[in-house]
Amino acid sequence: MDLEIPRHIAIIMDGNGRWAESRRQSRIRGHEQGAKSVRAITRECARLGVEQLTLYAFSNENWKRPRTEVSFLMRLYQRYLIQERKEIMDNNIRFINIGRPEVLPQYVRKELRKTIEMSADNTGMLMCVAINYGGRVEIVDAARQFASDVKSGKQNVDDLDEELFSQYLYQPDMRDPDLLIRTADEMRISNFLLWQLSYSEIWVSPLCWPEFREEHLMEGIEAYNRRIRKFGALKT
Repeated sequence: MDLEIPRHIAIIMDGNGRWAESRRQSRIRGHEQGAKSVRAITRECARLGVEQLTLYAFSNENWKRPRTEVSFLMRLYQRYLIQERKEIMDNNIRFINIGRPEVLPQYVRKELRKTIEMSADNTGMLMCVAINYGGRVEIVDAARQFASDVKSGKQNVDDLDEELFSQYLYQPDMRDPDLLIRTADEMRISNFLLWQLSYSEIWVSPLCWPEFREEHLMEGIEAYNRRIRKFGALKT
């Protein structure tokens, strides 16, 4: 049977710390191993013809973690952005981000801008990384910007509908995810893409993210193909 490949796959990459702790290793080791999964899944999605891959890398609640872990994660993102540029270019991937990057350390913002600019003309898969991101904050930011435009006369409050409001989100051209994958057997969406996930199919893997590889991605895609998507209507 030919599989329908979801046009947009979003992933909550969970379980790095648990994977490491179960092996009596530091949580940092789990994050390092998780970066290998990012490369493998990104490459496979590009090969399969997925139009967009969105990865939840760091939420705005993650700042509550121990300072040493947060500092390591920031350096890991910096290193990833530098080391993966060849991979991004070789696979014709266009790299973007969502979130509030202005809060990130300067050294991360610098590499983030460089990777975005370098890949801007690529025509293959769109890879979106959510860094310092929260779904509620995104909606609040959108509402604040729309209110500002109403105040300045650029918009009329009576014209507001879902389509117009979506144009104020971080990446207004982003299509809604067809499939949301979450690892580590967690059954929450954890403040991720709250507006965009309205009709996304959800598939949960029991594996922690550092264990997640191409064959597990295909399990999720196969599960997606067994779903009947009705978007609130009746099956015809």
